[in-house]
Amino acid sequence: MRVLLVGAGGVGTAITRIAARRSFFEHMVVADYDLSRAEAAVAALGEAGARFTARRVDAGDESAVAALLAEHRCDVLLNATDPRFVMPLFRTALSAGAHYLDMAMSLSRPHPERPYEACGVKLGDAQFEMAAEWEKAGRLALVGIGVEPGLSDVFARYAADELFDHIEEIGVRDGANLTVEGYDFAPSFSIWTTIEECLNPPVVYEAGRGWFTTPPFSEPEVFDFPEGIGPVECVNVEHEEVLLMPRWIDAERVTFKYGLGERFIDTLRTLHLVGLDRTEPVRVVAEGGAVVEVSPRDVVAACLPDPASLGDRMHGKTCAGTWVKGTKDGGPREVYLYHVVDNQWSMREYGSQAVVWQTAVNPVVALELMAGGVWSGAGVLGPEALPPRPFLDLLTAYGTPWGMREQQAV
Repeated sequence: MRVLLVGAGGVGTAITRIAARRSFFEHMVVADYDLSRAEAAVAALGEAGARFTARRVDAGDESAVAALLAEHRCDVLLNATDPRFVMPLFRTALSAGAHYLDMAMSLSRPHPERPYEACGVKLGDAQFEMAAEWEKAGRLALVGIGVEPGLSDVFARYAADELFDHIEEIGVRDGANLTVEGYDFAPSFSIWTTIEECLNPPVVYEAGRGWFTTPPFSEPEVFDFPEGIGPVECVNVEHEEVLLMPRWIDAERVTFKYGLGERFIDTLRTLHLVGLDRTEPVRVVAEGGAVVEVSPRDVVAACLPDPASLGDRMHGKTCAGTWVKGTKDGGPREVYLYHVVDNQWSMREYGSQAVVWQTAVNPVVALELMAGGVWSGAGVLGPEALPPRPFLDLLTAYGTPWGMREQQAV
């Protein structure tokens, strides 16, 4: 396997550190718009970086990405950029005859008249529209294979296969007790992606009704997270799992709720109120009278610390998991399948903060399963379309076990 990794930010860099310890691939090209970031990611590997090459590429330049795939004879493109670049990279992989993986899917657009009732363009719609082309080409586009979406979807498939006869609800629940010294507001993941997820209308799925939307931060609930994290208030957030799981798993209801916290929600609401969540460029008169165009959301991102740089200041744990409620052998059952990463551990072992490391480990596990032929297929597939047990076993072999908690069914 020869891999082109596009994106050398926090997640991309963590991918190189995890992959460097594994032998399943021959070479990995690490490409970024900022060549110095790609070079730094490779240099940090030391002697283990012999199988890695740093290159510069604009993720939106399809011909340049195609040339890089051809030059290095890469048969897989792993997308570690933000969702704006999903479609150009997705199209390029298909035209170049490469397999494709990403951790976030093509962007949604709210319904123009009823944004908080009906779906407009859903997450991943643009990718699934091309599924027949991927099937015809005999290539696999494995979409949403981070931690959420990704591992959460694997958990859902495992629950459907081995733990339940009938599923009433699948609810992804994400929470943490992470703190960052010296900052009142410092997101642990890309603020660009965070704004996109949290301010778009959340999607809920119900059998018989299909997909529909609600207002942002709706249906608050307190969920008790394991391993000392404790109770965290979670709210509905737009996320890929709700669009992926119903395609392959029978469930009466699917939701995604994120433990954001009151301060975080208030900050996002303020950004939205003054228009700083917008992506469309606005004209700004710079010093000296020059007129520049800049995206307000990019300005917000530039004013905040790089999440990848916060590891030394972060304390606590992050938990990603899938809560499932249904029946087994005629009786009620409720479980929470989860994966916890302690920031102190991930910094000590890999030099990557917990949130980006937890996201990065899952596409590397998936690549190894693909390299060994354990995960295979053609078309546009989510993680829940593939056998879950090999993934969960290999994740544990990477030194980061998952857990399951039996809940009290009601």
